[in-house]
Amino acid sequence: MGTLEDRAVIAIHEKFHGLPRKSKPRTFTNGSQEWVPLSGIVVIGEDGAITCLALGTGMKCLPGSKSLLLDSGTVLHDWHAEILAIRAFNYFLLQECHQLASCANYTSPILRRRQARELSEVQNLQPFSIREDLRIMMYCSEAPCGDASMELVMEAQADPTPWPVTASNEKAASGFLGRGSFSQLGVVRRKPSRADSPITLSKSCSDKLALKQCTSLLSSPVSLLISPGNAYIDTLILPYHRYRPEACERAFGPAGRMLPVDNSTWLAGYEFRPFRVETAEIDFHYSRRVAGTNLNGRKGSNISAVWTPRHQETLINGVLQGRKQTDPLGASALSRMQIWNLLVETIGLIDALPPRNFLKMSSYLDMKKSDGLEHRRRVKDDVKSEALKGWSNESSNTLFEEAVRP
Repeated sequence: MGTLEDRAVIAIHEKFHGLPRKSKPRTFTNGSQEWVPLSGIVVIGEDGAITCLALGTGMKCLPGSKSLLLDSGTVLHDWHAEILAIRAFNYFLLQECHQLASCANYTSPILRRRQARELSEVQNLQPFSIREDLRIMMYCSEAPCGDASMELVMEAQADPTPWPVTASNEKAASGFLGRGSFSQLGVVRRKPSRADSPITLSKSCSDKLALKQCTSLLSSPVSLLISPGNAYIDTLILPYHRYRPEACERAFGPAGRMLPVDNSTWLAGYEFRPFRVETAEIDFHYSRRVAGTNLNGRKGSNISAVWTPRHQETLINGVLQGRKQTDPLGASALSRMQIWNLLVETIGLIDALPPRNFLKMSSYLDMKKSDGLEHRRRVKDDVKSEALKGWSNESSNTLFEEAVRP
């Protein structure tokens, strides 16, 4: 039967292999094969049953120079596999909220309606919760970019001697771009990794996953409808050959850079809940390691796949395959525009929601600043100032957040 981790990985791989050909990396006539990272999220029931709820593939993100030019809310800025899987998971949860709100007899496999006694202050009025009998596990076919993969980066160098600190990289405490200056560990980094790639504003997957240990997997819009208490990752699964214990402990663990928030709790169900990191023996067919066995190959794929039990789509450059980034019809279901529209529609179906929680939510920016997210904002501010120092708050979302209204 294999370990629970192996079975979870198999469940995710099976969903990926069921996707259409256009959603997968290409194999060329010369025998070379593209590779791509895969990430997925499953829930484990008390009986050990495994249900895959989301997956994503991808390894690219939007250059910072294009962030403002393409800031309509229709283009994804980060389509690394881990981030797509998390966004897909949130999209599935939002669809479940919509179904629960529109059908009184619907029973969700993952959500439940909260009782009146569970609702207290204005920031704890979410009508739904993830069921207590479920555990969340997340899988990554590659070590998350950023701090959790720095040992792997060093091992791949012809000369693994750490680069010396110079005047140009002296401000390590405020974060680095990509994987440069790898003598500095435990710092916030940006994507991408290659030195010749354009600078981006997206933080590394290691940094984003570290923060999720405090904010839960829920995004801001979904946090208005679902309580965060049961939405934390229980276990992160990595392939055994991409796992370096010292790197993961430093990036995610309470003895590493998250030490300043160890045992921290906040209001409204938020807390520092570090996930366990476990390994699986199974390789992803399109992983870099497998593709690398073909001497003609090792080219990265520009195709991203997204799957949930309710949705499937294929993306290139942050928009639907076959569409241009400037085409509004290319907006992914995971884009801010589409998520915003579904959130507004869902809220309109929930008569029991206290009006004061949403009175000021007339735009995406209002939503981010709403009373219902006050505690979540506090958590993020505390973690960024105490543990993930150097996480700058510059945002390329301002134009969209101020402009988009229902």
